[in-house]
Amino acid sequence: MFEDNKRKEAPEGSILTVLGSAARFEGKFTIADSIEIECEVAGEINVEGKLVVGKNGIVQANVHTVDALIMGLYEGDMVATGEVEVTDTGRVSGNIETDSLVISKGGFFNGNVSKMKKGRQGEVALAPSKGHMEVVEATKLGKKPDRKSTRMKSSHKP
Repeated sequence: MFEDNKRKEAPEGSILTVLGSAARFEGKFTIADSIEIECEVAGEINVEGKLVVGKNGIVQANVHTVDALIMGLYEGDMVATGEVEVTDTGRVSGNIETDSLVISKGGFFNGNVSKMKKGRQGEVALAPSKGHMEVVEATKLGKKPDRKSTRMKSSHKP
């Protein structure tokens, strides 16, 4: 059920993989490296590396992580100090605080996005973005559009 695995989308080093279509874990988890989830997990997850929600993964949790790759279903609030990517099979419902959000064509996101501003080392100040978020076209936040990712535009007016 648990195994170390290296994948091209995972960061360098090992990644803990949690498998099992009928498996369900609930609670508070702290992962020292990276993790790939291919089952159902609920609660709170703190990942010091990259969180990968596989195509068969269902995560209903509040998450603190460096990077996240969502290929399955994610519901909850997420704080990611690096990049969050929702692939064409990914489905996200919840709020995300990150410096970079990429949504591939076909991916789904329903929630609010806040761009993080780095303060003193180890601290983060948020620049909130309230209102309905809609998919506009392919790009990373703050970069010019390309064909593979999606930029989020807020309809909220300050």
